[in-house]
Amino acid sequence: MLYPLVIWFGQGQVEPRWLAVLLLLAAATRLPTFKVSRVARWSMFCALLLAGCAVCANALLPLKLYPVLVNGVLLAVFSYSLAVPPSMVERFARLREPELPDVAIAYTRRVTQVWCVFFVINGSIAFATAMWASPAIWSLYTGVIAYILMGLLFAIEYLVRLRFKRIHHV
Repeated sequence: MLYPLVIWFGQGQVEPRWLAVLLLLAAATRLPTFKVSRVARWSMFCALLLAGCAVCANALLPLKLYPVLVNGVLLAVFSYSLAVPPSMVERFARLREPELPDVAIAYTRRVTQVWCVFFVINGSIAFATAMWASPAIWSLYTGVIAYILMGLLFAIEYLVRLRFKRIHHV
């Protein structure tokens, strides 16, 4: 969550390659907790590739593209779960309620689709701000606004879910 702020505060103070090295060190501390799935390997490879580009070119842009990568990975995972059920939100729901009625399964599928749309829009805005906005705007969007929007989507979905449960007696 602090990543965009580190990039923003570091710009002009620290060369981009050293910010990339900091990112690599932060990633190295998380490696032991990383599940070794195919998606995890690919996302780690892409993050390392962005950091490597930042180190080699001493450029800030690859570091600013990291939130785009995160949205892309989440979009891929959620989309894949729509093609190969159960949907991602259904998987989360089954952690609390292993037996879900068909109407709830349809609901969780729709919520997964909503999250896919969110990741497309959020990733697109992150890309646009990385490419064409000032570092302050990029940092504000990726470090504050995107999280507010995500929290707002969670809250709205929770309220819709409560109403859905009441209407469908689930």
